[in-house]
Amino acid sequence: EIVWGLIFVNIFGLVPLTAIFAIAVPFGAICAKVFSEILDEQPRQPFLAMLNAGAPPLQAFFYALFPSALPNLISYSFYRFECSIRSATILGIIGAGGLGYQILLSLQSLRYQEFLPMLIALLLLSGLTDVWSSQLRQALGGSTRIEIQTGVNHTAGIPSTGSTRSSAFLKGSMISILLLTGFALVYLKPDFSSILAPRTAQLLEGILRDSFPPQLPDGGLLYLLRLSGQTLAISILAMAAVGPLAMAAAFVSSGRLRNLGQITATRQPGLRPAAILAYLVRMFFLIARAVPTPIWVLMILFVVFPGILPGAVALALHNWGITGRLMVETVDNMDERPLVALQSLGASPGQTFMYGALPDVFPGFISYIFYRWENCIRETVVIGIVGAGGLGRLLSEQLSNFDYAAITSTLIALILLTILVDLLSSAVRRQYRS
Repeated sequence: EIVWGLIFVNIFGLVPLTAIFAIAVPFGAICAKVFSEILDEQPRQPFLAMLNAGAPPLQAFFYALFPSALPNLISYSFYRFECSIRSATILGIIGAGGLGYQILLSLQSLRYQEFLPMLIALLLLSGLTDVWSSQLRQALGGSTRIEIQTGVNHTAGIPSTGSTRSSAFLKGSMISILLLTGFALVYLKPDFSSILAPRTAQLLEGILRDSFPPQLPDGGLLYLLRLSGQTLAISILAMAAVGPLAMAAAFVSSGRLRNLGQITATRQPGLRPAAILAYLVRMFFLIARAVPTPIWVLMILFVVFPGILPGAVALALHNWGITGRLMVETVDNMDERPLVALQSLGASPGQTFMYGALPDVFPGFISYIFYRWENCIRETVVIGIVGAGGLGRLLSEQLSNFDYAAITSTLIALILLTILVDLLSSAVRRQYRS
């Protein structure tokens, strides 16, 4: 989003329309891909039956295929809305306004008394959106957070709309979305007429003309390869830290394993130290994932010098919150029957964990680590723009100099690196999933 934002700034200027398009373009592409996967995985029998009965393809699509996919389509759309909160904060770094911009100004001017309230506001906004999104997915019977993030099991669930409470929640959510959309349009007042303005077409034509043919940056191909390696190293360091920490925290904060020694016994009500620790860990997960990576980088840069280390630490913190949440849900959704069987045969809690719980969840953990590694590669651009090195730093310098031909070569390098990591990650996740 931040790369698109920097491009659209040169076309529209620092206006709300820039931020809207910077989020809409990449999010639209992601949603289109996932929507197509959701529709492809729906049962085909009703659709084919309507076609064989003589119904037009479009009519068969809307009456036979679309209704079964609708819960997951809405669920995923709302999940992307949850992600757009963080993206809007990131765009504040380049001057798009909002909490991100104010947080950046507070850090740059060393006004920490202003920084903390805005950070709390960001946490509350992210937390409320997170809860709303989860409740809506449950009411719709759509995919879980795990399935949505990893692209697994996009078949529609059974909407829980039978109860009056779920039905009222769904209606209230739909009305709230319409009201919030109207409020956003009134509050931001985006000038959509500028899209068709002659000046916009001239600026876009100029950018495209200056972008081709691609040109290597100063330092040549070796310099570009070195920065690509630096970008890869940042992501590897981040995920090497995230993996073990997220696994340990997931087991600590899961309700299933807190009662491992009491699976076959009567569980005592009330809060225990282990339960309190679990709630604290989950709160840290929320904070870690609610604060965008660039904000983490800016805070870390007040302590250490720019380079690979602050970028890797910032990526690790943010992805620890996301990966940890995924892993906690994996443990919480684990089948408890093998654990009960092991303890009934006299296994100790440690043996039950090693031979019952860990083998069940470990393949999923590996899949989530590699999935987040894919995202880390893309996020290195964001942290590079705020001074953490890699291709992002080079891209920031090129955008500042309006060197669009060199920007094209840097983007090509980033795309090739992303494709390489995506292919490797997808192959590993498919292997563990099978």
